[in-house]
Amino acid sequence: MGKQLEGKTAVVTGGTSGIGLATAKRFVEHGAFVFITGRRVDALNAAVADIGDSVTGVQSDVSRLDDLDRLYQTVEDGGRRLDVLFVNAGGGEFAALEQVTEEHFQLIFDTNVKGALFTVQKAMPLLNDGASVILSGSTAGGAKAFGVYAASKAAIRSFSRTWANELSGRAIRVNTVVPGPTDTPGITGLSPSPEEAAVMREGFARSIPLGRMGRPEEVADVALFLAGDQSTFVTGIELFVDGGQRQV
Repeated sequence: MGKQLEGKTAVVTGGTSGIGLATAKRFVEHGAFVFITGRRVDALNAAVADIGDSVTGVQSDVSRLDDLDRLYQTVEDGGRRLDVLFVNAGGGEFAALEQVTEEHFQLIFDTNVKGALFTVQKAMPLLNDGASVILSGSTAGGAKAFGVYAASKAAIRSFSRTWANELSGRAIRVNTVVPGPTDTPGITGLSPSPEEAAVMREGFARSIPLGRMGRPEEVADVALFLAGDQSTFVTGIELFVDGGQRQV
């Protein structure tokens, strides 16, 4: 099979590690020029160096609208329009219902919901007809002490269905890739110590029919499918990459 994204341009938000970085690499391997974003300059520079060719890093916090304006101005200044937008930036923290604070709620919803909405809205003038928009979902619904994060991802699912309908006249496809527990640096960030992170990983592995956590590259392969011409009749769906966790 040839390069599926030859000559295309993509934006991957949250592209400095984990699923975002793996997806940016896969897109470049298949011929795309990719703009990646990250909040930390050091991590962004490291990711650009890791990817190598056909990549530009733009420091950006997706919850800040002026940062998004600067991102898309960078794309436009490079004489490019967008064929693929992977709305990957996001995050979460554990907090049981009685522990949720306004700050906790705002942090997660500003990044995961507000950030996703305006990442797509502000991309609209640059999106080519027939482009692919990929949102990042989660299988975390119902997980204890993860209610705010799960609610933010429920909003993402709602966005994908609405936007798929709204943008169908331009043949722009909007789909949600839904990773199950995936072995990324974010897993370590959810735990106060490496030992507890290891316990968490073991627990995740036991919950998955395939008996292991996913790899970022496995999610990237599904994002590549949704980005390319092999999925031109696919829109409005949730595509689970979860080892059967929510299917079996």
